[in-house]
Amino acid sequence: MSQSALELIDTHCHLNTEPLQENVRAVLHRAQAAGVVHCVCVGTSLATSQAAIGLARQWSMVRATVGVHPNDSETVTDELVRHLDTLAADPSVVAIGEVGLDFYREHASPARQMEALRGFIAIARRRQLPLSLHCREAYDALVPILQQAGPGLRGVIHCASGPPAFIQAALGLGLYVSFAGNVTFPNAPALRQLVSLVPDDRLLIETDSPYLAPQPVRGQPNEPAYVAHTANCLATLRGIPVEKLGRLTSDNARRLFRLV
Repeated sequence: MSQSALELIDTHCHLNTEPLQENVRAVLHRAQAAGVVHCVCVGTSLATSQAAIGLARQWSMVRATVGVHPNDSETVTDELVRHLDTLAADPSVVAIGEVGLDFYREHASPARQMEALRGFIAIARRRQLPLSLHCREAYDALVPILQQAGPGLRGVIHCASGPPAFIQAALGLGLYVSFAGNVTFPNAPALRQLVSLVPDDRLLIETDSPYLAPQPVRGQPNEPAYVAHTANCLATLRGIPVEKLGRLTSDNARRLFRLV
């Protein structure tokens, strides 16, 4: 079956950054040709959150998130949180993110990251929005914070990684799990082993573009059209047709982000 028969949703991309923002029209045209029906454009700062909303207002297939990347947690002030809370009320906003913890790089202290994350969880609760969660080398720290947030918290572990116990804990909290282009890399067998842990109704796909271009286009700037390569990889790992993989992940994305 041709690629045009696919229905895909890129649940995490950065159309609001270079080089994608240089020609969003062409990027979205190629995405549609590959079967992508929605792109969730992710904010990582106040400026990129505002830009994501701007793109969502301009393009019907784009939705926005608002948040601050954990590496920039030192920039998070009460005033910034208030700005993001106000932005979260925009109808185009479908999640709070990209937020979370990153202990791999030392741009912000763990304590500051955790404080910022708790503030973003409060916004998500207040606005009844899911979280788009970044977690790198902070697996044991993230789970307790999410547990302390209480029942009913919705969200997704974006660009899944980490030990199997972390993925299982995230699923136990009711979270979705999303895989990006790095699952296709030859040196990522441990990451591919995580795919089997995620039930059909919690699985999502993404590009994290312009980063992490899948193996068939590795070395190029990533873009939403290339989520089809990740879909093909996951379909092969799960032993199902890629069209079925596309349908189930799209259904999941619609449910989590309340896409219409």
